[in-house]
Amino acid sequence: MTDTVTAPLATDIGAYRSSLRAYLANGDALDRWRGKHYASTEDRIGEHAALMAHLYEDGWNRYGWPASAGGLGGDERHRGVLYDELSAAGLPVPDPQLMLETLGPPVVHFAPELAARYLPEYLRGENWWGQGFSEPEAGSDLAGLRCRARREGDHYVLSGQKLWTSHGATASRFVCLVRTGTTESRHRGLSMIMVDRDTPGVSVRPIALASGYQELAEVFFDDVIVPADRLVGEEGQGWAVAMYLLQWERAMYAWQSAAVALRRFRELLGQVAGGDLPDGAATRIGECYGDIVALRARSVQTVRRLAAGQTVGPEASVDKVLLATAELSLHDLARDLLGAGFVFGTDADTGDWRADWWFSRSATILGGSAEVQRTILADHVLGLPKEPRV
Repeated sequence: MTDTVTAPLATDIGAYRSSLRAYLANGDALDRWRGKHYASTEDRIGEHAALMAHLYEDGWNRYGWPASAGGLGGDERHRGVLYDELSAAGLPVPDPQLMLETLGPPVVHFAPELAARYLPEYLRGENWWGQGFSEPEAGSDLAGLRCRARREGDHYVLSGQKLWTSHGATASRFVCLVRTGTTESRHRGLSMIMVDRDTPGVSVRPIALASGYQELAEVFFDDVIVPADRLVGEEGQGWAVAMYLLQWERAMYAWQSAAVALRRFRELLGQVAGGDLPDGAATRIGECYGDIVALRARSVQTVRRLAAGQTVGPEASVDKVLLATAELSLHDLARDLLGAGFVFGTDADTGDWRADWWFSRSATILGGSAEVQRTILADHVLGLPKEPRV
């Protein structure tokens, strides 16, 4: 793309949408990624990374990111349009984009030098990152993390373990929340740091899910030497970085997931069209569609606030609750509409629904459990009284 083309697209969302839609409709080369099925997580994410490279070459996934980090300008709305139009064109939203939406904005904000160094290769699908937060004894309670980074001169020595690391089985590097202060310091003693997978002392153990796919991993750090300039933010600022990160994990990930859910919803209806459906199917279909639309209606407000530079607080937990509701609703609908074929079917489409159904069981746990989200809303948004202690 020439500068004369990119300038108006960066400032005009409508022009970007219409130009992107025309590109996706006329690009025969994109058929490589339409309606494909993959035997493993590694195969799928590798092909999705190739799609990112294709989009990067023509500039489309660079909108919404600053020029200093390999982007072409614009804001979060551009990225939301990208996910909408990919899904409407029957294309997948590349898996690495999931972590890019969560980890990219805080790295751009708190560590612009790291963003300039590593974000362009991420957008090109050459490398992607895993999110290292949870630990065996610290999941929802991140203030209890024990994975430690000890400062020694111009580097840190990292020791400990991360569990349920998103994209951990395939990621090239990890963005980890680690303890640099005392255990008693709780959230005040945390820092965020970026660690390359191939650093000596890093070992990765993929976690096979019930579907057999390796979406997550355990990551072990055995006296790993990490340069001090890999900090995201300042030492002891990790909690602030994590809270900043949650805005995009709640909003952009929710919008992205809703776009994918609408594509999968259409595919499901096409798959069962003309067949016998169970009693009450029409009602169930309507309820599922309502859940997805409710998620979009809510998350679009949050995306607009982010694009306007506003800070999104605890009310973003609403997005997370609605996201889990929509994911469970869609995949339970697929299970019921496909009937016995859902369990016994051997075709690739049904196999994908079965694998996705298994993963959807974690929707109310990953990224903060539904119970924790509702407690946040009760305490910090609704201001409900505390339950009396006996």
